[in-house]
Amino acid sequence: MAVERQRKRQRVPTVWRVPDEMWNRIAVLFPIEEFLPSGGRRWLPPRRVLDGVLYVLRTGCQWKAVPREFGAGSTVHRRFQRWVDAGCFAAIWQRLLQHYDLDVGLDWRWQSADASLHKAPLGGEKNRPESHRPREERDQAPSSHRRRRDSHQRCPHCGEPA
Repeated sequence: MAVERQRKRQRVPTVWRVPDEMWNRIAVLFPIEEFLPSGGRRWLPPRRVLDGVLYVLRTGCQWKAVPREFGAGSTVHRRFQRWVDAGCFAAIWQRLLQHYDLDVGLDWRWQSADASLHKAPLGGEKNRPESHRPREERDQAPSSHRRRRDSHQRCPHCGEPA
């Protein structure tokens, strides 16, 4: 039974770059100034930068580690932030959902969401109240695999006081 389901299900290739058909549908959603360079350094086309954003999302790498073929990591990140602020990605999501609904059809009565929430190690909100616990050297948390030795303990290897 499971083998039959796997045969019926087609594998969708991983998207590393924006396909032409998708780009034609979403290009109009980017700010117009993205297509009008105004001097200075050579302007990167938005499609190339979007490919860089996809690379970061697929690999999980840092922005600085984006390959140069997509532009400088700082440029890709800056443009990504502009697009988020302008609502480009929400508009892209909505446009592509509409096209998918027309092509394949979506059952809008049923939806599902999946999330995973974890406490960030040493993380927290900015400008939070200061903790009253003593800090470790250079604001580092104590390592979980090391413990402090009391002065009366002896080294297990040589027997000298620790």
